[in-house]
Amino acid sequence: MRAFVITGPRAGEVQDVEPPRPGPGEVVVTVERAGLCGTDVELFSSDLGYLKTGETAYPVRIGHEWCGVVSAAAQDVDPGWVGRRVTGDTMLGCGHCPRCRAGRRHLCEDRYEIGIRGGWPGALAEQLPVPAWALYSLPDTVDARRGALVEPGGNAMRAVRAAAVPPGGRLLVLGPGTIGLLVAQFAAARGAEVHLLGATSQSLRFAGQLGFSRVWTAATLPALRWDAIVDASNGPGLPALALDLVEPGGRVVYIGLAGQPSLVDTRTAVLKDITIVGILGGSAGLAGAIESYAAGEVDPRPLIAATVGLDQAASVLAGDRDPSWGPAPKVHVDPHR
Repeated sequence: MRAFVITGPRAGEVQDVEPPRPGPGEVVVTVERAGLCGTDVELFSSDLGYLKTGETAYPVRIGHEWCGVVSAAAQDVDPGWVGRRVTGDTMLGCGHCPRCRAGRRHLCEDRYEIGIRGGWPGALAEQLPVPAWALYSLPDTVDARRGALVEPGGNAMRAVRAAAVPPGGRLLVLGPGTIGLLVAQFAAARGAEVHLLGATSQSLRFAGQLGFSRVWTAATLPALRWDAIVDASNGPGLPALALDLVEPGGRVVYIGLAGQPSLVDTRTAVLKDITIVGILGGSAGLAGAIESYAAGEVDPRPLIAATVGLDQAASVLAGDRDPSWGPAPKVHVDPHR
C-alpha cells in the first residue's frame, strides 16, 4: 500500500509499504481522511522533543487525526467491527501498569502514540492498524471531515471541561489555531462568552467568520474579568500572561506547547489562588466531541482549508499553502488520491 514516510529532517516521500495485518486484539482500518497538525510539522522539521529523547526516530509514518472503515479484524476481536466507520484514540497505553489501570492510558510510560511515538505507524496511509479497545464508532451524521477532526476535538473538549466556565461566564482563548478555535466553539456551545487573542489579523478575521466577534490582539485586549483562560498557543510568553490576566480564583488551562521553555512565576498562581490544568491528548474527550459533532452543536468543517493527496503532504508540512485555500488552519489528506 501507499504511505507517507518522513525519512529525515525536512524530508518525506510516499513509499510502497507492506499493508498491516491485525495482530491480537487489533483491527485494520481503511483510512478515509487524516489531518495534518503542528505535531506533524515538528516531526517533519525535527523540532519535536521526542526525537531528542529517543521516543521517536526516523523514519516515521505520521498521522494521528483520522477516520475510516474497519476492513479486517483479528480472530479475538468482535467481527461486528468490520464494516463500521470509526475513529480512535491516539494514546495506546500498555493496559497493565498502574496508570493504565487507573484509566490514564494516555500517561502510560510505555505508551505508543499513533503516528508519533514508539514506532506505531500513522494514518497517512491507505490502511492503519489499531487496537479494538481504542476504537470509537462514528454515527452517519459525522462524515469523514468531521471524523478526522475528532482527535483535536477531544483535546479541545478536555480543555473546555477543565476551564469549567459556567453559562454566561467569560473565557479568553489564547491562539486562534485549530485547537483554540475548537475550544471556542465548544465553550460557546455551552453558553460561555468567548474571546480570542491572536497575533495576526488574518487569523482573527477567520475567527470572526466563524461567528466570534470578540477577537483581540495584545494591543487591543480590553481589561475585563476573565473567569478562565485557555492557552492554545505556542508563544513562550503567553503562559505567564494567562496567569497575570485571569481573575483571582479562576482557572488557567495549558494545552499549547512552545518551542522553548515558558517562564511562569508560581507566586502569581499562589497569591491569586489559581487552578492550573495541563492537557495531554484528547483521550477522555473523544466521545464528547463525537456527540457534539453528531448533534450539530459544533461544526468543525469550516476549519478545513483543503483536502490533498499523499503526494502533497511533504509540501504542506514544509509550509507551502495554495493561496486559494484561504485562512482556515487545517489541511486534510485523502490517502487514496
